[in-house]
Amino acid sequence: VNEAKSCLNCPTKPCRSACPVQIDIPAFIERVANEDMEGAYRVLTASSALPAVCGRVCPQENQCEGKCVRGIKGESVGIGRLERFVADTHATSGIAEKAGAVEKNGHRIAVVGSGPSGLTCAGDLAAMGYDVTVFEAFHKAGGVLVYGIPEFRLPKAIVQSEVDALLQKGVKLVTNAVIGRAESVDDLFADGFEAVFIGSGAGLPMFMRIPGESLLGVYSANEYLTRINLMKAYCEDYDTPLKKVSRVAVVGGGNVAMDADRCAKRMGADVTVVYRRGMEELPARKEEVHHAEEEGIVFKLLNNPVKILGDETGHVSGIECVKMELGEPDQSGRRRPIPVEGSNFTMDVDAVIMALGTSPNPLIKSTTEGLESNKKGCLVADESGATTREGVFAGGDAVTGAATVILAMGAGKTAAQSIDQYIRSK
Repeated sequence: VNEAKSCLNCPTKPCRSACPVQIDIPAFIERVANEDMEGAYRVLTASSALPAVCGRVCPQENQCEGKCVRGIKGESVGIGRLERFVADTHATSGIAEKAGAVEKNGHRIAVVGSGPSGLTCAGDLAAMGYDVTVFEAFHKAGGVLVYGIPEFRLPKAIVQSEVDALLQKGVKLVTNAVIGRAESVDDLFADGFEAVFIGSGAGLPMFMRIPGESLLGVYSANEYLTRINLMKAYCEDYDTPLKKVSRVAVVGGGNVAMDADRCAKRMGADVTVVYRRGMEELPARKEEVHHAEEEGIVFKLLNNPVKILGDETGHVSGIECVKMELGEPDQSGRRRPIPVEGSNFTMDVDAVIMALGTSPNPLIKSTTEGLESNKKGCLVADESGATTREGVFAGGDAVTGAATVILAMGAGKTAAQSIDQYIRSK
């Protein structure tokens, strides 16, 4: 409440304009200041389907808090933590959601993927009266929220409660359904769906293409995090364990790398992050880097792997790196790393996790005629979410490549409005 009272309630609301889903931030904070937590929750959920999620994983420092007027000469209002507090207070209040009967309009929409963009799109369409079915490739709904973000950052019970809320609104969920294999997009139209939203994310991992990447003990961060988060690799009585290792190198410097290294630490390993630039250029949130350092993760910066070494059994035994120095800025605006000749050295490790980014899986594009993608494999969609195939809309990481939860949610909201307009126009 004291934190909420520090909000200046600016008339221009710069924090709201910086929010991808346009939450009326001053309005919800004002209710917190007046100790009306349920009122604050209603303001949040008018724009966001996942306030408990966003309060934990959104990069507020680059969005709402980054535009907070108080941050110009001091510390911004803790908008993200206030959002998390309000959502958690509601979850423990015992106040049941009033679902409210929504009159069905007789139109059926298919949503491919149950990540943040798919869940948001499905929820908004259901609220408009559409009969929505979500198709999820995994055995559990939630997308990256359940397979990619660790429990210590985002408890899975919170994601499940959000999924359950959608199901209570009448959204249907079909799991273990790989669209492009089990059914194609054309099959969905043949089944009577009038529009399709593709929110299948970016689950195809990238590798460095250096010698030794095929050795046992080399993981993509995607596989490593999925094994831990969704397949409970930390439990002895599960059939999908991870091999016990003692020294792990995580290659990369983004938020996914921080999630992977902190998970490896919890699995009992000594963990080193290998990143080719310096601390200033590290793309991960400062908060995540701070937590990793607190937990004993070692950062070996200005170093880049050139080869992964193996033993006679085909398992990882080490990683060869070269020292780097920073040159002139490249197209991204960051200083370009340049190898230092003759500086190669070897680290003893028994596992390597590649956290180098992801791109969309080409399966849907390759099985859907008329659906175009760009050179990075991302689906081509306009600002409304419409793709090059009539009746097919897309959003989130499938369009942008790996990005943030809140941006994916914003794309889902936009696509829901566009789908509604498309159906009405017909």
